[in-house]
Amino acid sequence: MHRIFTTPIADVWPHYVAKLERKGRTRAELDEVVHWLTGLDPAEVEAHLEAGTTFEGFFAAASLRPQATLITGVVCGVRVEDVEDPLMQKIRYLDKLVDELARGKAMEKVLRR
Repeated sequence: MHRIFTTPIADVWPHYVAKLERKGRTRAELDEVVHWLTGLDPAEVEAHLEAGTTFEGFFAAASLRPQATLITGVVCGVRVEDVEDPLMQKIRYLDKLVDELARGKAMEKVLRR
């Protein structure tokens, strides 16, 4: 098991927000991307952050949309479409979406529209 699975998402969330804000993106855009990926609205995400929910628990509560399989590319030197562990792949999907936002990709492309 990977250590990230038992890490509270609240420990990583501020890094996502800071990365995006440094690049001129907003928390609202992060919320939109997370909602698209997981089906969780901002209030639900906030509840998970406050509760100290782990990545494992966060993604257990999520309903990943079928289009998530369209998320491809490399995160941390690994192709997300080749990640074998289903939970790790979901975490990498989220990482990839945050990276795309930070790089200035249009929201329509990030959300695979």
